[in-house]
Amino acid sequence: MFLENLALKGTAVQSSTYYIYGAANAIDGIRYAPGLASSCSITPNQLNPWWRLDLLDSYYIYKVTVTNRADGYLETTAGVEIRIGNSLENNGNNNPRCGVTSLVPAGSSVSFSCGGMEGRYVNMYIPGIQKSLALCEVEVYGTVKMQVTRVQVKAAENVDEAELKALVLNKMFIE
Repeated sequence: MFLENLALKGTAVQSSTYYIYGAANAIDGIRYAPGLASSCSITPNQLNPWWRLDLLDSYYIYKVTVTNRADGYLETTAGVEIRIGNSLENNGNNNPRCGVTSLVPAGSSVSFSCGGMEGRYVNMYIPGIQKSLALCEVEVYGTVKMQVTRVQVKAAENVDEAELKALVLNKMFIE
């Protein structure tokens, strides 16, 4: 199964922004930038900091990769809860948890297997503590949630199968 980085198609917001380090920096496709954390998202020191990715549709999420900044401040990526789901309750921070980061070395990435959790929102959340949250890249790998449509057709005995298939598909995609 080929999984694409869904984060590159989404939009991101965070609880607050430290100077120029906005939420979109964590989904810009740049995992590691030497020097200052110019391509990272950073919140100021605050209680319960969070960052949220909106995938714009519901997906089955199999893997989430988080990359830490390379210029120090390792603690800003430690203790981050990765939450996935479809709810925006508490800014999405009440969704089910996929994993929790420990101390990620400078400029390194850590991946979590989420086993196909379903969701539109992927949150990074540090609950119950006052600190800054920094994410240099967040990658989310998954597949689109398939929707199944069942159709029951009643037809006369002499209907051509190809003709019937064309009629049903035409009805589904035009109406």
